[in-house]
Amino acid sequence: MKNFLIYGSYGYTGSLIVEQAVKAGFKPLLAGRDENQLRAQAEKFDLEYRAFSIENSAALDAALLEVDVVLHCAGPFVLTFRQMAEACIRTKRHYVDISGEIEGFEALAAMDADAKHAGVMLLPGGGFDVVPSDCLIAHVAEKLQDATHVELYIKSIGSGISRGTARSGIENSHRQGRIRRDGKIISVPNVWGIKDVDFGRGATRLVSMGWGDVSTAYHSTGIPNVTVYMGFPAAMVNMMRLTRFAGPLLYTRGARDFIKWFIGKFFAAGPTREQNEKGFSLLIAEVTDGKNVVRAKLKTPEAYHLTALTSVEIMKRILGDNYKAGFQTPSKVYGADFILQFSGVTREDQ
Repeated sequence: MKNFLIYGSYGYTGSLIVEQAVKAGFKPLLAGRDENQLRAQAEKFDLEYRAFSIENSAALDAALLEVDVVLHCAGPFVLTFRQMAEACIRTKRHYVDISGEIEGFEALAAMDADAKHAGVMLLPGGGFDVVPSDCLIAHVAEKLQDATHVELYIKSIGSGISRGTARSGIENSHRQGRIRRDGKIISVPNVWGIKDVDFGRGATRLVSMGWGDVSTAYHSTGIPNVTVYMGFPAAMVNMMRLTRFAGPLLYTRGARDFIKWFIGKFFAAGPTREQNEKGFSLLIAEVTDGKNVVRAKLKTPEAYHLTALTSVEIMKRILGDNYKAGFQTPSKVYGADFILQFSGVTREDQ
């Protein structure tokens, strides 16, 4: 019987995914470094587990040979994706992650030929990063074939941030902002761009950020200029501005490790169950060819809840032999309408 492995299953998002997978009738193999947390989780759901570090290639390969596909949930992904992806190519197993980190996306895209040779799919961004946004951008791009620019606007309402997401942000803090211009990803200062965008109830101030679509939108549509804007609390925007000047002090390995330890010690694991159930996100994608503009808006469930839904659905499809070998984006392999199947998702052309 075909099955999949969840590495990092006991983290905040991994736990939501395990719960959704069991609800959908799967019995995934759980994996990660911490045997105590794995054992407790496995006993709760009557599942098997394997405890090993991702640096232990022999144990990693042995675990992968027990399954057909890996759902990689252990961040910061910039520190872990390569070991897992290379192991998947070695063992001819499919790779999916829930990352939103541009460096990982681009590095996996460079592994396309190796993945095709092995007959496996590499699909990063199988969660809120970047399934809904990638599908929305693909949808508007289909309506304007000669588009040269895309802008994506994101606003979350009634949600929060997990420790893992915060740690990934700290690990990537030295990279500053990112946009794509003329097909190339370039760095820009934090809070490089500011826009007031109306999602339907008045203007919301958004700031530019290096969201995963700076990478994936280009691979999905070929549009060479990509900018992403997202809403943040005013205090966080001010802190992002400060990093322009204090950045060198924060970007040392010691400083990043200390901040990540502080997050783990004093921050909540993630949004509450009520926030998962009641929160939601709004996204607008806008493409232009210099003369014409096409826009569409998407409403989705809360980001972490949606990640559990989309990633488990992707597992279901791969286990049903619905995949394409090589590096893929969600819309390239499953189409722009893939996101519409999930309860609470609506799309509106504007």
